[in-house]
Amino acid sequence: MSKKLSISLILASALFSGALVYFWKQAPASWLQETFTGEHQLVAVTGEDGEIEYWTCTMHPSVRMKEPGTCPICAMDLVPVMKRSSAISDNVSTNSAQQIAGDESTFTVDPRRQQLINVQTTPVEVRSLKKVIRTVATLELDETGIEYVHPKIKGWIDKVFVDFTLQYVNQGDPLFSIYSPELVSTQEEYLLALKTAENLADSPFEHVSNGARSLFEATRRRLELFDITDEQIEQLEKSGQVQKNLIVYSPVNGHVTEKNAFPNMYVTPETRIYTIADYTRIWAYVEIYENEISYVRKGQPAVMRTVAYPGKAFHGNITYVYPHLNEKTRTMRVRLEFPNPDLKLKPGMYSNIEIQVPLGATLAVPKSAVLRTGKRDLVFVDLGSGQMQLRQVEIGATASGYYEILKGLKPGERVVSAANFLIDAESKVQGVEASWETPKPR
Repeated sequence: MSKKLSISLILASALFSGALVYFWKQAPASWLQETFTGEHQLVAVTGEDGEIEYWTCTMHPSVRMKEPGTCPICAMDLVPVMKRSSAISDNVSTNSAQQIAGDESTFTVDPRRQQLINVQTTPVEVRSLKKVIRTVATLELDETGIEYVHPKIKGWIDKVFVDFTLQYVNQGDPLFSIYSPELVSTQEEYLLALKTAENLADSPFEHVSNGARSLFEATRRRLELFDITDEQIEQLEKSGQVQKNLIVYSPVNGHVTEKNAFPNMYVTPETRIYTIADYTRIWAYVEIYENEISYVRKGQPAVMRTVAYPGKAFHGNITYVYPHLNEKTRTMRVRLEFPNPDLKLKPGMYSNIEIQVPLGATLAVPKSAVLRTGKRDLVFVDLGSGQMQLRQVEIGATASGYYEILKGLKPGERVVSAANFLIDAESKVQGVEASWETPKPR
């Protein structure tokens, strides 16, 4: 971005500077004098008081010569730059005129010329800014809503009730039935323990009745560990008949994302038979650039839009900010969560995420008012009566088309917000920026 801006700045400066040279050579002297010695002009180009300070090149303002000639770099004719101490406007007070005349960062553009090139200024004000971070996201399932179904016993699958992936199941729906010799023997032990506990409940020997009761309860706990429901145990007690096959039910609501159940298949507790996922919550993963990390925190609201549903906004929150930076992309991963009750959001979708961060009241200027050279950030302050001042500023956040100003400007000042490149070219011709770092003319 900085490279493109620098190229655009150079091209604009070159075009304007070339036009100035042509204008200087071709325009009549009387017209020149009328234009450059107006009553509001700070620096006179001709006239009795006009005194040439040095000669420079419009393409290479760093070139400063005491005599007219050609540029040693590009061979263009040099143009004169007048001393700033001459021809101070009557509209400027004596103290201000002395201050401006001694300030190498000031220069003059006649008000009529400003109007001709459509110079616009904007006041420096305290504004309530809102930083907007825009990024793209990939949607994935909520990991906390994924349930794995494993058998608690070894055996053979008899019947499969959910027989294809992505089938929706409710909590309590039958998934499959399993035959297990271990389960059959445990049921037999339970029925025997139940009968024994009932027969010995009235025994005169307390330790005998208590022992029978403890054996019964231990056998019941074994059935519960096999995922036998209370209803199934009650049915076993009422019927007194061992159930050859055990039906396993869904523990949650959701879609079956993985199925590994087939009739007559031998399974063990290590076998993952089903994976059931809850689609009513969706996670969105985004990458935040390094220079925007400080604006992101857990709990911030976010808005998501997708191409699948134009015009519809989905609202969610940041739920986790990852602690590590990706060294290759210089980005930080952030996870957001969005409710999805109608299942419109699908895992694998791409979406656009917008995170709004209020910055509060801060001093700001339009982005168009700041020239970013790569080394420094510059603005042109309108001092009035045609006087301009090139000033370096320190900028902060970018928000809502404005730059936050940390240093360099005060409320109430006015900065050029349109035709900056033309003003910049004029400042270069008058040697303003070059005077910051260029030695005196040879």
